[in-house]
Amino acid sequence: MRRVGIPVRPVFGDYVIFLLAILLVGWLFQRYWHLQPASRLEIRQGSHVLATYSLDQDRLIDVAGPLGLTQIQIQSGRARISASPCINQYCVHQGWLSHQGEASLCLPNRISIQLLGAERLYDSLNY
Repeated sequence: MRRVGIPVRPVFGDYVIFLLAILLVGWLFQRYWHLQPASRLEIRQGSHVLATYSLDQDRLIDVAGPLGLTQIQIQSGRARISASPCINQYCVHQGWLSHQGEASLCLPNRISIQLLGAERLYDSLNY
């Protein structure tokens, strides 16, 4: 008969499994999480690429969409959507993008930005 309320103490094997799990997660993070800095910004409207800019020069870019102008800001090697005519402003609240593969979308205005590096990363959106 099992006693209720008595704590079970971990044994040596539990610590080994825990340590192996932490090492595996660390290795997977380093192997598959690509946090490479970006070098270019690609601006799209719908499925068309409107422009590609280098992240080396600070600038403000106005892009016309169906709802009005969306303002994109490039500063210090990073980019963001700084102003948009959409109601919820999700794209503006997303903030600065600085790593390769990061993207921000203004769906009501059909404008998207994505940061690119030396080689294009693939995710489920690209297939």
